[in-house]
Amino acid sequence: MSVRSMNNKLDNKIDTACRVLSQEASVSPYFVELYLSDQILEVSEAIITPLTFYREYVSKNIPLLIKGGTSQWPAMKKWSIPYFQKVLGDKEVTVAVTPNGYADAIAESHDFNGESIEYFVMPEERQMTMSQFLDHLENPQAGSVFYIQRQNSNFTEDFPELISDVPPDIPWATESFGKLPDAVNIWMGDERAVTSMHKDPYENIYCVISGEKDFLLHPPTDRPYIPYGKYPAAVYKESSPGQWKINPMNIDTPKVLQESESDNEESNLVPWIRVDPLHPDNTRYPKYKNTRTLRVKVQEGDMLYLPSLWFHHVRQSQACLALNYWYDMEYDIKYAYFKALETLCE
Repeated sequence: MSVRSMNNKLDNKIDTACRVLSQEASVSPYFVELYLSDQILEVSEAIITPLTFYREYVSKNIPLLIKGGTSQWPAMKKWSIPYFQKVLGDKEVTVAVTPNGYADAIAESHDFNGESIEYFVMPEERQMTMSQFLDHLENPQAGSVFYIQRQNSNFTEDFPELISDVPPDIPWATESFGKLPDAVNIWMGDERAVTSMHKDPYENIYCVISGEKDFLLHPPTDRPYIPYGKYPAAVYKESSPGQWKINPMNIDTPKVLQESESDNEESNLVPWIRVDPLHPDNTRYPKYKNTRTLRVKVQEGDMLYLPSLWFHHVRQSQACLALNYWYDMEYDIKYAYFKALETLCE
């Protein structure tokens, strides 16, 4: 048997194994930890308990919508543009600015020879007062999208004035996970801000204070059908009002979200998902049509439990303000299996 024939046979075995995994995750009652329903379940925050949350959702790595999860928080009544103007108006904040709302995403540019090249492009980060940022939200500019999204627990680090308005953790989640959150992040922007599809090594409790968020999700078992590439890093730069360019970075890339934390020896290349799930190119990425897509709208006052390693794409249909609590995942047997699957897909 030739080497090519052996490789083809191995590829066919891997493809078959991936199909079996996807099918078992969807329909088998025996593989409970991988079982997926056709839609995301929801419960009232009033009846959720640490034991039920862990047994029915965390242990199975299944998302859950918690209705009314933030309804009793002081922030629900207090947080508004006038309140932020009063409490934070002169405060300097870090704001991500892009031409199209896509920060930390793939974008195309051209090199000196006019050749097309795709980059992983990060936003231009600007320092401005909170009043200036709020003015951009109330009076949006064509060609410039402003979004507070710095992560790294930017809520607790950058906004101590607001800490008393929300709980430091989610008590039933903290008891279930057996630990406090590693980070609490704040997200604030208008309907043009989009988070490109990625995954995180965190158990995520996402809380919408104002507006609503639309999540598009794929389970970890869809990894074989989600196309990745490795891209040179770049940063957006506004050269004049409404005119943008992509500046390649010639230094080691910083950590971007959590997706780039991989064993990547090519330090100037960032591994990222190629496909746009809202407008997938099935000709270019034919396997993507095999994914199992779940969609959920997280409305004002609701929480979403997003399990670790789930792929997610996030957008909003109006101006939105949200917090999320990141709890470190357990690096248990499910993580080991996922890493094995990921390695087979590379």
